Amino acid sequence: MVDMTEKETTVGALADMVKGQVVGDRSLLVKGFAPLDSAGVTEISFLAKAGKVDLLASTRAGAVIVPLGVEKKTGAPLIQVKDPYLAVAIIHSYFVARPFAAQGVHPRAFVGEECLLGKEITIAPLACIGNRVQLGERVCIEPGAVIGDDVKIGDDTTIKANVTVYAGCIVGNRVTIHSGTVIGSDGYGYSANERGEHIKRPQVGIVRIDDDVEIGANCCIDRAAYGVTWIKAGAKIDNLVQVAHNVIVGENSLLVAQVGISGSTTLGRNVVMGGQAAATGHITLGDQVMVAARGAVHNDQPKGAVVGGTPAIPVRQWAKCCAVFGKLPELQSAVRKNTKVLAELTGQAENDKA
Repeated sequence: MVDMTEKETTVGALADMVKGQVVGDRSLLVKGFAPLDSAGVTEISFLAKAGKVDLLASTRAGAVIVPLGVEKKTGAPLIQVKDPYLAVAIIHSYFVARPFAAQGVHPRAFVGEECLLGKEITIAPLACIGNRVQLGERVCIEPGAVIGDDVKIGDDTTIKANVTVYAGCIVGNRVTIHSGTVIGSDGYGYSANERGEHIKRPQVGIVRIDDDVEIGANCCIDRAAYGVTWIKAGAKIDNLVQVAHNVIVGENSLLVAQVGISGSTTLGRNVVMGGQAAATGHITLGDQVMVAARGAVHNDQPKGAVVGGTPAIPVRQWAKCCAVFGKLPELQSAVRKNTKVLAELTGQAENDKA
């Protein structure tokens, strides 16, 4: 059973967590976090933008996180911070965090031979653990999850319901993999013979997931043809993302919903790919590259490039193209008119010359 005991702490202690400055009573006690319009007197909330400071007048929150420079528009104490969203993430995470409560191995779970299991683990009903699996401390395997032979999973990792981790894959510490995701399925690799038949190329590598990675629901991360498909530390992957064989996703990169990355492509550190963005295979996106939603990248991108469109081009140029696209009917009409006028002038000139 998860411990849902309320946490209670002072505004001053919360401000210290986020390196904020308190305007008002530092000793006021709060017990939780809630949105600005529904927070009660024992809860803390936040104001994202200074331009909406008038919203403070109507809130009942016991305390409010605000941007730097926001003055009091409420009787509640304020915590002034540089980045309210970051402060909220830290404080809200503090309130919802609970100690790990080990449940052990449920009688209806299956655990194979020669497994090494941490002393504090939870393996839920109908979970299936293969042979020679290694689980660290405070690992939670939820119902219906399937962990293949020779998989290694580090400390403080949670495998949600109905996740499948194929044989030989490696999952690091403090990783969360959400329901329905498949780690280590075969990569998509075929060679055609003279009759046009597709012969499967063996996919014998693994997937490696480093520390502090979170992977959303219903993602597919394919094992390498040989070697490793590698999700590096701190990467965050949204729902419905496809990562093909031998892809490398750099540290702290963000892949938003429905991103697709073709085989053997490498992403540097802190790369951001917007929703439904895609990258073709065997290319490199340098550190801090950003791809706008639905952008399709077909070639290498240097560090810091910001691109969009299909095929992807510099995002400012793409924005101008988008603006022109909306005016194409008028432009087509103007071109037809000008073409007709030009033809008439050209014909008249030829007649005069004759």
